[in-house]
Amino acid sequence: MYRLDPRYGPAPGAVMATGWPAVAAQLPGCPRTVAVEGPPSVDFDRLASRLVEHLAAPVRTLDVRAHYAPPGTVRERTEDGSGDPHYCKLADNPLSDLFDELPGADGPPGEYRLVYGPGASLVPHDVLWYADVPKRHAEAAVAAGTGRNLGLPHEPGDLRRLFYVDWPVLDRHRDALAPRVDAWLDVQDPDRPVHLDGTGLRATLADLARRPVRTRPYFNSTPWGGHWAQRRLGFDAGARNTALGYELIAPESGILIGTGPGRQAEIPFQLLCVLHPEEMLGADAHARFGTSFPIRFDYLDTVDGGNLSVHCHPRERYMRERFGWPYTQHESYYMTVGGPGARVFLGLREDADADLFRKEVEEAAKDGVPMDPEDHVLTFPAERGRLFLIPAGTPHASGAGNLVLEISATPYLYSLRFYDWLRPDADGRPRALPYEHGLANLDTARRGDAVAHDLVQEPRVLRSGPGWREEVIGALDEMFYEVRRFTLDADAEATDDTAGRFHVLNVVDGEGVELRTAAGDRHPLSYAETLTVPAAVGPYRVAARGGPVRVVKALVRASAADRS
Repeated sequence: MYRLDPRYGPAPGAVMATGWPAVAAQLPGCPRTVAVEGPPSVDFDRLASRLVEHLAAPVRTLDVRAHYAPPGTVRERTEDGSGDPHYCKLADNPLSDLFDELPGADGPPGEYRLVYGPGASLVPHDVLWYADVPKRHAEAAVAAGTGRNLGLPHEPGDLRRLFYVDWPVLDRHRDALAPRVDAWLDVQDPDRPVHLDGTGLRATLADLARRPVRTRPYFNSTPWGGHWAQRRLGFDAGARNTALGYELIAPESGILIGTGPGRQAEIPFQLLCVLHPEEMLGADAHARFGTSFPIRFDYLDTVDGGNLSVHCHPRERYMRERFGWPYTQHESYYMTVGGPGARVFLGLREDADADLFRKEVEEAAKDGVPMDPEDHVLTFPAERGRLFLIPAGTPHASGAGNLVLEISATPYLYSLRFYDWLRPDADGRPRALPYEHGLANLDTARRGDAVAHDLVQEPRVLRSGPGWREEVIGALDEMFYEVRRFTLDADAEATDDTAGRFHVLNVVDGEGVELRTAAGDRHPLSYAETLTVPAAVGPYRVAARGGPVRVVKALVRASAADRS
């Protein structure tokens, strides 16, 4: 059965506490300067109030947000000045750029000094806590008009700034603090926080970096979304739809640590890669991608929904120079569910006229003139079990009626839309179309018969054993990862080995499997679930449960040095 809340127990000796009285009791008995760091999505006013309420000694508080540089200065320091309404280059600022001068936290002996807010860790302190809520909460709050951006606590939030300025700055700062935080504080429920001591946090992550691990899934809604995940997986039945499913998107995914609802902390998956890069990624991928986990798995649900926009993703140089990501957004679509007559848009027709395409895209965006993408873009039947490769620059879209398992490079915030069917957003306004970026990245050479030959490949058997086989279902020289698939008969068991490279698995047909590692770990994986197998796992087995099963696997292709 699909798990909405996969969780893992804390390491032996880890200290978890729930509720403000128990959390406050984790502070040292003698007054100290305590810094509580975290993103602006944390309700720091409530946090400070509740901590002060439950501390026995007098407390002097310092809200560092009151000491930020003027808003215009913060914006000038942190944005790229391009004036682009859709994107800006990923900010590489240190958090100290929010301040002209850091405040002090001095106070008389016998008093606690509580310093809080984004940047609190920059003030000299004795104890450091990191308070957090997952990024999905920040995005929802900013979209609803209640969230604020980093360094601008008194202005309405902006999603563009959240994605391309706040998150890169905050992530880099959090990652640098991870080796030394004294505690992690999950404040998703601001009245019932969950505290995990820093030593226990690091011990738990060290353990998980050597075992198969599943992140907490969730779906969000968009104007094109469908309803498959609500009906089949049990996601929020009251939501408008279940469009985009976050199975494993490393910059936003979290791991649940604890014993049950209300007694668990959600820890960013990315910390596994920061603290244990070679165990998670393997030496080769770590050398190539640093601590960035480079593959993502997500769902695109258009079952009883609409067509996605026709779009492409930035090509390598454009992504690096214009947007600041060191690698680009190559994608692939695995058709988990395809309805009768459902389609995938992919690549240009042989007779496509790039100038006419540009003209029609501009007329649709500026004047609301409808266009027919099939005049320019090829379509293919959305055959269940088929993989479509989508290198950067290739126009594409999933049609209505599909459940796509998107197996892609991790960058995920750069859909350069050409045409969105003149569809309004959730508020009834025209959806933004960054078509100029799309046209600048359009690969006009990817057309005609070459699309079917190169991007819609036939499976190739790689190896096999009693009752099972492993196939390569998609590999292309310009894409750094490849996609494979296990097919197992009932009760069959396939062998595998990470051999120094992490694997990501998803059950696409059948009830599920159980992974059995050489170290003795056993991890169930049900239909539609995704699992990361760290590079450190080494040999493992995939055992079918309850009948025949198919499991998709993605991995980083060996570098040229490894292949030589």
